[in-house]
Amino acid sequence: MNSRTEEILNRFEKSWTETYDRYEMLINNGGFDKWIPIRDLIAEMKENGEWKYFRIGTSMFTLIFSRSVEFRLRTDQKHVKIETLDFNEYEITMRDGDNLYREYRITDLKDEKLKKLLNTLKNTLVD
Repeated sequence: MNSRTEEILNRFEKSWTETYDRYEMLINNGGFDKWIPIRDLIAEMKENGEWKYFRIGTSMFTLIFSRSVEFRLRTDQKHVKIETLDFNEYEITMRDGDNLYREYRITDLKDEKLKKLLNTLKNTLVD
């Protein structure tokens, strides 16, 4: 593995740890139980090795998946957002900048629509 690949993987993995810790802190400080499924999704995906394919982060309380090497998205970078609307109610979108490719409302984070969006994102170039 070359040093660039190692650096990308290190950044991706760090983003998963930091994002998980943020949700854990919110949940443990009370009043944020509706984010338990998001925290659990992060843990499950990380355990399954998905951290190697995505950088994750948050914008307020929205979970964002990207293929960005750098922290913060450029407006032209594709990403998938999961916004928690209520307990077990989510809006998921795939977009870059102002271009909205897909938008769904789901009630289960194991929904096939989310899996397909993440798979589509996984097949874009790391940038």
